[in-house]
Amino acid sequence: QVQLVESGGGSVQTGGSLRLSCAASGNTYGSKFIAWFRQAPGKEREGVAVIYTSSSYTDYTNSVKGRFTISRDSAKNTVYLQMNNLTPDDTGMYYCAVKEALTYVNLWSPGTYNYWGQGTQVTVSS
Repeated sequence: QVQLVESGGGSVQTGGSLRLSCAASGNTYGSKFIAWFRQAPGKEREGVAVIYTSSSYTDYTNSVKGRFTISRDSAKNTVYLQMNNLTPDDTGMYYCAVKEALTYVNLWSPGTYNYWGQGTQVTVSS
């Protein structure tokens, strides 16, 4: 079992920045994919960024490339999402999730992730 707790959400204006944190506890050993997803009201949950814990591999959805950065502090069992130049389209509930299957297939599919946090709200006003 892995427990995930997100924090760092809030309300900012267009162009602002936020840094989200995802603290993991429990069975944090071994290689895993850790991703950030977001969900806006009335929309499906979408993958935003993913990191592989045993390499430097990261990936981003096209809409956030160049603005968001995912990183990891292994000593703290924490994954971060630095979000810059935010726009109203970035508004939503942000979740971190852990995928234990060591395959690069379906990294953006929520159904392939085994553990989820409770989410942290990000609101960007124009």
